[in-house]
Order: sequence, then structure tokens, then C-alpha cells
Amino acid sequence: MAEATTLARLLQRNARDLRDRPAIREKDRGIWQTWTWGQYHDQVREFALGLAALGFKRGERLSVIGDNRPRLYWAQVAAQCLGGVPVPVYQDSIAKELAFVWNHAECAVIVAEDQEQVDKVLGLRDQLPALRLVVYDDPRGLLRYKHDWLRSYQDVQELGRSFATRHSTYFEAEIEKGKPEDVAIICYTSGTTGNPKGVMLTHANAIGIAEAFRKADDIRPEDDALAYLPMAWAGDAAYTLFLSLVVGFCANCPESPETVQRDLRELGPTTVLAPPRIWENMLTAVQVKAADAPALKRWVFERFRAVAERAEILRADGKPIPLGLRLARMLGNVLVYTPIRDQLGLRRARWALTGGAPLGPDTFRFFRSIGVNLKQVYGSTETTGLVSLQPSAEANPTTAGRPCPGIEVKIADRGEVLVRGPVIFKGYLKNEEATREVIDPDGWFRTGDAGFMDPRGHLVIIDRAKDVGALRDGTPFAPQFIENKLKFSPYVREAVAFGHERDFVTAMVAIDLNTVGNWAERRGIPYTSYMDLSQKPEVCGLIREEIRKGNETLPAATQIRRFLLLTKDLEADDAEMTRTRKVRRRFVSEKYAAVIDAFYSGGHTVELEASITYEDGRTATLKSRVRVEDVGPEMTARV
Repeated sequence: MAEATTLARLLQRNARDLRDRPAIREKDRGIWQTWTWGQYHDQVREFALGLAALGFKRGERLSVIGDNRPRLYWAQVAAQCLGGVPVPVYQDSIAKELAFVWNHAECAVIVAEDQEQVDKVLGLRDQLPALRLVVYDDPRGLLRYKHDWLRSYQDVQELGRSFATRHSTYFEAEIEKGKPEDVAIICYTSGTTGNPKGVMLTHANAIGIAEAFRKADDIRPEDDALAYLPMAWAGDAAYTLFLSLVVGFCANCPESPETVQRDLRELGPTTVLAPPRIWENMLTAVQVKAADAPALKRWVFERFRAVAERAEILRADGKPIPLGLRLARMLGNVLVYTPIRDQLGLRRARWALTGGAPLGPDTFRFFRSIGVNLKQVYGSTETTGLVSLQPSAEANPTTAGRPCPGIEVKIADRGEVLVRGPVIFKGYLKNEEATREVIDPDGWFRTGDAGFMDPRGHLVIIDRAKDVGALRDGTPFAPQFIENKLKFSPYVREAVAFGHERDFVTAMVAIDLNTVGNWAERRGIPYTSYMDLSQKPEVCGLIREEIRKGNETLPAATQIRRFLLLTKDLEADDAEMTRTRKVRRRFVSEKYAAVIDAFYSGGHTVELEASITYEDGRTATLKSRVRVEDVGPEMTARV
């Protein structure tokens, strides 16, 4: 067999060398079902041959939409085996977003998880001229759908088995035609400044990132990973598809998004990848449980949490940990830290990664302090998801780690991070001009992030270059840093800070409905909706106090002076956030211009229009008058 220079050849290698080892699992109706690498290969082969029987050609695009399911992963690999290109999309995208991606990529085939996703395609069918086949995985509710272009996954595989009897070597021959420079997948960017761009990643990119990761960290064929992140995110493609095929570890698909935490605890993965929002949610859950515990348990938790954080700060600074603190931490490990790791499903994890956006230092230190080997990773869709990674012994909340082997990083004159290496993408689909803007003639990719290299050779990311600014007096202003301080609070779900070229810093805050709702219920405060709860005077006082706590760790010049509680959460459907939960700052600044004006003109009320977008594209508007609050004179400057 030819050298494994494509993902399809890696599949063949795994089917030969790891044939009976677990490759992928799925939890269905409470039971984990396992497929070995041999079975994985056979499932992919049958579906690929079924696609071939239905006319799928080299270079065509196949999209998948739905939750993490083995058949959706197999469909992507099947397309790659035939020389086609998978295009995963976010399963919670609204109609307009789906229509843009499917049309821009000219998808010929869509593989949908269930009736909900098929109905989305049905609603857009007339807008998708390139589409000729839709395949569904879960048949429930679809038996009466009669369309000549709609087929079940099993039907396609049956066609494949029949096709194999007449073309016994077709599958292997198509794999042999594949080249490392062929496009392996198209992942669309989050689109923080406009329509998303289709990032073309090659087989060489995919294998390059896996090899770089394997050299930088401890990854083993016997590892278990949870495949729960959106398949459209480059991080999931890099981890669940590329790294799994290169290393041979087992990916595990949870039963549903609602059961992820329970399935995580049941599985106990050995490696974990999660964006900051997941870690923040986990911390919030721990804080809420601690707050609801009896007084003695609450005291024990707070006591040993403080012990762990003191020890972690000393470790990160390279200072010795006193004997008394070590003994207290050992006792805390028995009473507090191990039970928390077990509840979160992290007891077996050798390492855990966070990436996609900055994680607040307080959240990072919490998990490190309770024994989770949490490390920061930096990358982007255009770098196949990876640039740098923290070594376990050097993990700290201020850096993104060392550049991985084979990947070069340098800092441009104006502080922008530039990257070069085998992970740099081939180009943007149908957009050569945009490609030339970000990749120079020497192969350096302009990330758009501002950063620097510290004395230890670690990459430090400050913020998006276009978001880093300064207050009117020249004080540097990095909004994400301030927002992460606020989001450490379990009562704050999202925050947007303002201050560039202004006299002081202000913030809009979206409360966490569940946490604040529980807080209100314990105090007998009635409410009817998110809007009603967010505008309660008691809730305003709660968030004011949380802002004061955050201000205590900020320099005086960048402390938050004024704030406003939003009447709804920031939503991707309303274009305020990307699907990966990044703030679309330009759009938010324009949409909430009246709020910003009130912040800095001294106003105390502002008229808010909350636009709500439904999945089918319909919109509704809720109007309300909201108070602009002052944090108050209790602000302190301890930094």
C-alpha cells in the first residue's frame, strides 16, 4: 500500500494495523455501541460506493448537518476517499446562514442527522441549484417523505454493497488517485466581520497538524476522546477526524447535547478539548452546587479552594510550595478536588485543552488547582486549528504555549502574529484576493491577532489586533481581558466592554438565566422572563457587586465605571455572536449605539430594541426602557 499521505490511506492503514481496536462509539438509548477500525473502514467503504453509484464525482462537495454521529463522520471520510470534499455546517444555523454556505460551496450532497435537519433542507430546496441528493441518518418521522432526491443512509449503503459486486476495486482505485495537496475539507470561518469564508484545508494540512500535535503532547492509540463539539468547528475536524485517523484513538459520540455532561462523567475520557465557554459553564455548575450546599460543606469547599489556588499560583511562578500548604492540598485532594473532577468527568484525563478564544485567568487557575492538567492551545481555522501548545510543566493563564514542532511564529512590526508551516491552509474558496491579503509571498499567514513572544519562548496573545485599543489618556485597552474578568462570575453569561478612545470603561452584561434564576428563587424574588429577571433591582445589585469584585483585580484606569443589563442574551441567530461564541464587535457597536451614547453622555435610561430571529428566518422585536447603572464609589485599585 502507498505511503499514508492522505486521510483515506490512513483509514486503510488503521483497518489493517488496528483492525480490532475501538475507533468510534455512539451512545444510543443509554447504551454505548462500538465500531472497530475494521468496521469503521467497512462502513465508510459501503457509503462511499453508494455515493459513487449515485454519481458522486471527484471534486464535488458533500455537507453534513447534525449532532456528532458516527455516520456523519463516516460520510465525510467517504467523500474524501472518492476525492470529494466534506463541508460540515453548524446544526443550529438559521436558514440564511445555511443557504449561504451550501450555495457558496455548491454542495451536491447533504447528509442530515434527522427530520429536523431534513426539514431545514426542504425549506431551502428551491434556493440550492447544485443540490441533487439528501441522505438522512435517523429515519424517525421521515418514512412518509417522498422525494426522488431523498434517501436513507442504509439505502445508500445497500447501493454501495451492490455496486461493489460489479466494481470490486473501485474504492481502492479512487483512494490511490488522492494526493496530499488535494482539499480534504472546507471549514467556514466564524464570520466576525461579515459572511464566513470557506477555508480549504488539504490532506497535507490535516496530517501536518496531527504530526505537530503528536510531537508536542502525549497522545496514544488507547486514548478515549468525547466528540461533542460542532463538526463545523475546525477544532473538531482537527481532533475527531484528523488526529483520530493519524493516531488511531477512539472518538465517542454522546447521546445528545443535553446529556454531554452525564456522558462525559460516564465515559471519563483520557483527553479533553473544550472552548472557554464549556470550562466557564463547568465552573459555574461547581460554584452553584457549592453555594447550595450546607454551611459546613460550603466552608470546606471555600477553604480548600483557596489552598489549591495559592499553591497553583506559587507553582506557576516557579516558587516552592511550603510543606504546610502541600499537606493541606493533599487533604483537599481527598475531600474536594477528586470528587469535583469525578463529577465533571475529568478524573481520568491526562490533559485537557482550551482554545478558540481566551480563557479567563481565574477560571484557568481553578481547574489547574484542582488537579486538571488544563493547557491553552492557540490556532485558527486557517492554521488547521493549531499553532502553539503549552507543555504540561509550563502551563499558565497568560500564554498560549510554545509553537509546535515544524510551525514557525514571528511578530510583525505592529505586533501582529504571523505563522508559517505545513498547517497553513490552501486558500479561501472562490476568494483569491482575500487569500493574498492574509498569506504573503514568503508563506507567512497574517493571523489578525496581536501578541508577542515572552522570554521563555511562549506566544502571548493580547487580543484581536483590530480590537486592541487605548483609552483617551493612552492607557492600553483590551476588551476581552476585561470581559473574561466578568465572566468568571457564575451570574454573568456574556459581557461586552467599551472604552477605545473614551475616558473610561463601560460594559453591557447578559446574565446567566439559570444561575441568576436559582439565586432569585432562593430569595423569593418572583420573575416571569429573562427580560423581567434582568431588570430586577436586586439582580442589578448582584451584578454591580460582581463587577466590583472584578474591578479589584484591574488597574484603576481600566476599571468598569458604568454598566447595563441586557434584556436578552447575546445570540448567534441575531448576528451578535458567531457560532463559536465570539462577539461580533462591529455589529454589536452599531446595534447598541444608543447604549454606548448613554454610557458616555451621562444618560441613565436608554430605549432597547431586542431583535429575535427564529430558525426559519422570521424576526420579532421587543422594546423596553433600560437603566444605565453606575458601579459606584466602592471601586478599588489593588493593581
